[in-house]
Amino acid sequence: MDIRKLQRVIVNALEDVKAQDIKVFNTSKQTALFDRVIVATASSNRQTRALGHHVFLEVKENGGDAVNIEGLETGEWVLVDCGNAIVHIMQPALRAYYNLEELWGGNPVKLKMLDKDKASS
Repeated sequence: MDIRKLQRVIVNALEDVKAQDIKVFNTSKQTALFDRVIVATASSNRQTRALGHHVFLEVKENGGDAVNIEGLETGEWVLVDCGNAIVHIMQPALRAYYNLEELWGGNPVKLKMLDKDKASS
């Protein structure tokens, strides 16, 4: 799957379950392992788990390579490995503490916001 389509599927899935503060970073110049890191915040353990499951299923349903999901036991930090994109869904305190934006944030990706009414017609 094209990286732009993959990141759009992931961001849409995160928005579906009301993730907060979604950030997408192009990491292709920092590592050969993946092209995007996507970070989002969830307000509860239940929401973190739901977001992880939803991203995993949406990527698979859209023909992407959802490889693995980790962190469902505690729900404080869920990582979804989507092949060319890694998704971190975190509770606010953990996100602030680990500050992944500092590590991966050198090249943010600007996404056009989709009008869901137009996208579905």
